[in-house]
Amino acid sequence: MSFVEYGDTIKDGDTAIVFLGHESMFPVKVQHGTVTQTKYGVIRHSTDLIGKKYGSKVTCSKGGWVFILHPTPELWTMNLPHRTQILYSTDISIITMMLELKPGSIVCESGTGSGSLSHALIRTVAPTGHLYTVEFHQQRAEKAREEFREHGVEHLVTVTNQDVCKNGFGVSNIADAVFLDIPSPWEAIGHAKSALKAEGGRICSFSPCIEQVQRTCLAMEEYGFTEINTLEILLRVYNVRTVSLQIPDLGKAAEDNSSTGFDSSNPSHQGSPCANLQEGTVQFKSGVPLREVVGHTGYLTFATKS
Repeated sequence: MSFVEYGDTIKDGDTAIVFLGHESMFPVKVQHGTVTQTKYGVIRHSTDLIGKKYGSKVTCSKGGWVFILHPTPELWTMNLPHRTQILYSTDISIITMMLELKPGSIVCESGTGSGSLSHALIRTVAPTGHLYTVEFHQQRAEKAREEFREHGVEHLVTVTNQDVCKNGFGVSNIADAVFLDIPSPWEAIGHAKSALKAEGGRICSFSPCIEQVQRTCLAMEEYGFTEINTLEILLRVYNVRTVSLQIPDLGKAAEDNSSTGFDSSNPSHQGSPCANLQEGTVQFKSGVPLREVVGHTGYLTFATKS
C-alpha cells in the first residue's frame, strides 16, 4: 500500500479507511490477529480484511456493513490524527495550483504539523520529485517520519527537525516552490529565497491573521520577490433539494380552462401546468446554502522569486 500508488488487495501492515458513511469514517492499521470495533460490530482483520480487495463491502459481527477504502491524501486529510491545526482540501488545491507543482518538482515545507498538506504535496511531485519538510517540534517530526514510512512514501520526503527561521531548510538553490505555515513567516523569507532555484521559484505563506500577512509581504518585497498577492478561499456549500411552493390564486382558473378547451381527464394533459392548479402547490429543485458556513480560514500569500 502506498499513498501515491494504488494496490488492489489489502495487505498486513496497510493503512486503510473504514467507511461507515460520508460523515463517518476512520483510518485503521491492518494487522494479523487484530480486531476493530464499529457501531455495526467487530471487524476481524485476519478474515475480514487481509486478502480482500480495496473497496470491498465488509459485513460486521452485528450484521451491519462497511466499505474498506484505499487511502488517498484527501481521505487522510479528513481522518488523520490531529497534532496541530491542519489545511483542508479547499486550500490545498489552490496551493498546489498556484505553486505550479507537477511530477518531478522539488518542494520545501515548514512546518510539517499533522502532515495533511505534506501527503498532498508528495502525491503531486511523485514519482521523481521530492519534499523537504521542516518541523520545529521533535516529537511531531518523529511521528511524521513514522507515518511517511508506514504510508510507503518515505523515499519521496526528507523530514528535518530544526528551526527554519534560524537554520533554514537544509538545501540551497534547488527548490521549485516553498510553503510556509509558521507563526512568523517573515523571519524565514530569506531562507526560503536561498532554498529556491535561481529564478522563477514560487513561495506561499499561510497565516490566519492579517498582521502576519502585512509583515510577510514587507519581507517579500525586501528580499526582491515579485507578483505578491494575497487571497482567501472560502467554500460555500449548497444543498440541492426538492421544495414545494404554493401556487398563487390568479382567479377564474376554471373559466380559463373551459374557454381553452382544457380537459383535466385527458391523460395527455396530466403533466401540464394547469393540472397542478387543483393541488395548490408546485415542486421543483432548488439549491439552498447551509445556514452556517466558515467565515474565515486563513490568508494565502503567493510570490515569485525574480
